Amino acid sequence: MAEWVEIVKGLKGVVLDICGVLYDSGEGGGVPIPGSIEAVKRIKSSGLKLRFCTNETQATREKFVCKLQRLGFDISIDEVFAPAPAVCRILNDRGLRPHLLVHDDVIPEFDGIEKSSPNCVVLGDAADNFSYRNLNEAFNVLISLENPVLFALGRGRYYKETDGLKLDVGVYMKALEYACDIEAEVVGKPAKMFFMSALADMGIEPQQAIMIGDDLVNDVGGAQQCGMKALQVRTGKYRPTDELHPTVKADLYVNNLAEAVDNILRALGK
Repeated sequence: MAEWVEIVKGLKGVVLDICGVLYDSGEGGGVPIPGSIEAVKRIKSSGLKLRFCTNETQATREKFVCKLQRLGFDISIDEVFAPAPAVCRILNDRGLRPHLLVHDDVIPEFDGIEKSSPNCVVLGDAADNFSYRNLNEAFNVLISLENPVLFALGRGRYYKETDGLKLDVGVYMKALEYACDIEAEVVGKPAKMFFMSALADMGIEPQQAIMIGDDLVNDVGGAQQCGMKALQVRTGKYRPTDELHPTVKADLYVNNLAEAVDNILRALGK
């Protein structure tokens, strides 16, 4: 318990990943990970501030939150930070018109964005839309631009659904980077500004927060680079080899969110 006491020293807020930490996605909306619904309730009743940072780009934030609520989670839209709304703000600020290679269900997020004569590409977790034809179309938009701009809504390698692991957006991002000899701008985890926006919303500093996720590089590594403590759960996309990673190491590894929350609250005397 001494190591937990050290980790939670000065703790005022918790940032949670969603898929792989709260639930495993899949047909029918997915399946809550045992103990996660109660764990979220315990964080909120403890007085700690709570935000959710997700790289989910297969649904609008509103639909995604509604699904989580149906699964039993106490979660509201204004607590969730997702890449699509964030990239829309960037597009507006910079006067950019995107060619979209995203999932059909997230397209409504871009309703207010001008898309004619695109001067950039936005790449999300497009699932079955990741065809050769669609990737080649995105490639041709980029290669035709004098200053090509590629936004990737996350850079994950894979994620877990109830029927197994699935390739994530980072795989296709790397293909377009290689083909066009460019570097994508990542909007979402592990980008520092994505984490910092959640912390700013809570009104706390990085050293006052802890991140809990299943992705060692994007959740844990990204949070630690911001100055946060970070835990990795052994659910979702976790693999035992994560604990042997040569450059990224979680502050602690836990079996699941419920175990993490129980130890955090005990260490805080709550």
